[in-house]
Amino acid sequence: MIPALLAQIGLPLLMKAVGAGLETIDHPVAKTAAEGLKQVGDAVTKGDVTPAQIAEANRHSERMAEIELSRDRGILTTINRTIRAEVQSEDAFVRRWRPSFGYAVALTWIMTMGSIAAAIILTPLQAPAIIAALVNTSPIWGIALGVLGVSVVKRSADKKIGEGGA
Repeated sequence: MIPALLAQIGLPLLMKAVGAGLETIDHPVAKTAAEGLKQVGDAVTKGDVTPAQIAEANRHSERMAEIELSRDRGILTTINRTIRAEVQSEDAFVRRWRPSFGYAVALTWIMTMGSIAAAIILTPLQAPAIIAALVNTSPIWGIALGVLGVSVVKRSADKKIGEGGA
């Protein structure tokens, strides 16, 4: 009964919603996917796709989600083990690598931005070239600030756990 109801109401509605979202994206692949979803939705509505086929697709999706969750669980277990080893380490640097990295990034950022500001003030005619050159450092800063952001978020979560929070 539920697969039949899903086939008649839920799945077509979901396909229409996702298809409508994809139609707004100005890209040929998105347009093709939207058209494909529309055709599948029409097939479900007409009964060309049976409730049993929908149930099998749902079963397959659930199994794929279980596999993904299992993989994620393994990754999180490894990360947790690594963090516990850091915290329990007798080596001060291993315990404090995250704050050390944060201080290093902050110091480097201050020095870089100070140097750039000074260069622009002292040689204003070179400002466009200096700013253009600064763009080339974006990948390095993106990685460094990304690692720093993850470290800060993780440390905040560690503090919550240490205080008995969720």
